[in-house]
Amino acid sequence: MKNLPVRMARWSAHHPWRAIAAWFLFVFVCLGLGIAVGGNAAQSADYRVGEAGRAEALQEQGGMERRPLERVLITAPGTADHARTSAAARDVTGRMRALPEVASVAPPVRSADGRSVRVDVTMKGTEQDGKKYVEPLLAQTAEVQKAHPDLRIDESGGPSISRDVQGQRGEDLSRTEMIALPVTLIVLALVFRSILMAIVPVVLAITSIMSAVGLSMLASHVFPDAGVGMNVILLIGMAVGVDYTLFYLKREREERARSHGRLGSAAIVELAAATSGRAVVVSGLAVAVSSATLYLADDVIFDSLATGAIVVTLAAVVSSLTILPALLAKFGHLAGRRARERKPEAMSEAMPKEPRTGRVATAVTRHPVLTLAAGTAAMLALCAPLLGLNLTDVGRETYSRELPAMQAYDRVNAAFPELRAMNQIVVKAAPERSAEVTAALNDLAARTTNDPLFAGTPQLRTSPDHRVTMLELGVPHVVSTQAARDSLTKIREIHLPATVDRLGVQAEVTGEVARYVDYPDHQKNTMPMIFGALLLATFLLTLLAFRSVVLGLLGAALNLVSAGAALGVLTLVFQGTWAEGLLGFTSMGSIGSRVPLFLFVILFGLSMDYQVFVLSRIREAVQNGAPTRTAVTDGLRRSAGVVTGAALVMVTVFASFVPLHLIEMKQFGFSLAVAVLLDAFVVRLLILPAALLLLNDRTWWPVRPKPQVTTHDSRSLQNVG
Repeated sequence: MKNLPVRMARWSAHHPWRAIAAWFLFVFVCLGLGIAVGGNAAQSADYRVGEAGRAEALQEQGGMERRPLERVLITAPGTADHARTSAAARDVTGRMRALPEVASVAPPVRSADGRSVRVDVTMKGTEQDGKKYVEPLLAQTAEVQKAHPDLRIDESGGPSISRDVQGQRGEDLSRTEMIALPVTLIVLALVFRSILMAIVPVVLAITSIMSAVGLSMLASHVFPDAGVGMNVILLIGMAVGVDYTLFYLKREREERARSHGRLGSAAIVELAAATSGRAVVVSGLAVAVSSATLYLADDVIFDSLATGAIVVTLAAVVSSLTILPALLAKFGHLAGRRARERKPEAMSEAMPKEPRTGRVATAVTRHPVLTLAAGTAAMLALCAPLLGLNLTDVGRETYSRELPAMQAYDRVNAAFPELRAMNQIVVKAAPERSAEVTAALNDLAARTTNDPLFAGTPQLRTSPDHRVTMLELGVPHVVSTQAARDSLTKIREIHLPATVDRLGVQAEVTGEVARYVDYPDHQKNTMPMIFGALLLATFLLTLLAFRSVVLGLLGAALNLVSAGAALGVLTLVFQGTWAEGLLGFTSMGSIGSRVPLFLFVILFGLSMDYQVFVLSRIREAVQNGAPTRTAVTDGLRRSAGVVTGAALVMVTVFASFVPLHLIEMKQFGFSLAVAVLLDAFVVRLLILPAALLLLNDRTWWPVRPKPQVTTHDSRSLQNVG
């Protein structure tokens, strides 16, 4: 494995056209197989967690599982007009019943003020399938509106909302690509001062993403796709794809400048593979292993995120080790010809250099204690807002009100406040105890009468085999409010123990409120295990890569500080309201419960990119015989430019997700952009070198790297290729 990058680079350098053709064949085969086989979308059962999930399993056993439901709202302007609204309701009922996608249509229900009528339409299929087949229903609603122009007729429900959100997300991602690609090209052009060298990383990142899309579709048959896989493939694919190529290109240009034209392109490619190629493999492995810890969350959404991150990272590593060496070997002579025309002292074509990065290295070297103290204090100060972190699920109320389905959703809830949320008590018992269960549930329902936490008429349903009984209680409050959560607490902690629990039967509570409460609790319960696995993985990977226990512990600690500071900034910005206008969002007063876990996992992997690259340069200098303090300074000077360049590219990609409408994607993009900035510019360029300078030779405990023949000695590879 240690020599794998060199062997792959050697083959690619000597067979460039074969390597290039093989890579593109790999990309098209992956994509083609994925399209041919198709993806496997997650079903309702895959999303179940906590008590709400157990209750939903009972519902399914009794044939009372959630079905895709659309609500058509008919409203008369001004005063109530029963005749016209009733006629429109009959029109809606007749049209919907004639559709093959519809399972049933409920009798019309009139609002308390008499101005509105609601028609509930239950679709066939599973809850997750509704958005695929909702178009005919929306079309019929539009026809009813044309037939009754004096009334307002809206349609909303899970299927139409999902359809609108999915469409908006697709448009947002398209705009993100239009922003991220040009900005990335500009940053790379400034870094390399070459349009050609700027295009290569982007092309490799895009082809890596294409192959990952196909692979993720195949993987979805093992880990069902929750609809977020494409987001993470684009998010991570552009970042790591450009990063890994950047590391490799940086070293190739450096070796080319050092050789003064005495080495051929194949030899230079091997030199780059022996150093940066190994760093790319270690970094890619770190991202993949870190991402894999998300599987421990026991959550289909995190399974999808993990799968997308793993496949696109591994694809980016393969592209950097195959097609990139081939491109450099085939076209490197062009750069070599230009290099021979230059004076040796002007032949570094790589990155922003000495004046800027040299000043950073000099300052850290002169004042390591001050640098370490100031950097650590700043990062800990940014962690402080975590003390007020509030995690909640991301409910429908956070969706953009530009969506027609969400506008209709608000109007339905205004006319029928009892529909804003629902608590469902599901009981399983032997058939002969059905009467007891029914009596207990009726007693529970009676206890909620005149309680402002509940509204509407309680609905009691029993399965055909009388084993499962369900009581539905309306809640006139949005799920994110304290009143809604209080209604759930009251049922679980007061009403159930006083009624159904006395029967000694299985009773669980689900519904919108329970889902909203149980999901974050599930995440909080899995976080310690995942964080522990992340810290252990970071320690072990660093230990294996550098044979140093000290570096393993230091790396894990610094990753934890980076993630904590980024999450602290996220909390400061998104839990308050002061940045709403600046970033275009409406504060939930909380952070999405999936964001911290995703941030920690992905950042732990991505930060290893910079850590591996910086430490590799330092270790290389030690192996060449330099004292540790000199090696740290030299390694920082040599790596600072590429780290800052790579960070700017990553920040560009992640920040392009901030303008998205979905608040969770905003938080993902913002937190990752902040995390990379802090990690690259504060942790890896200031805190890490300062700590290493103070540790000195203790850095390498228990085994100091042994001096060896350096790959910098171009004479050792004069005959290569």
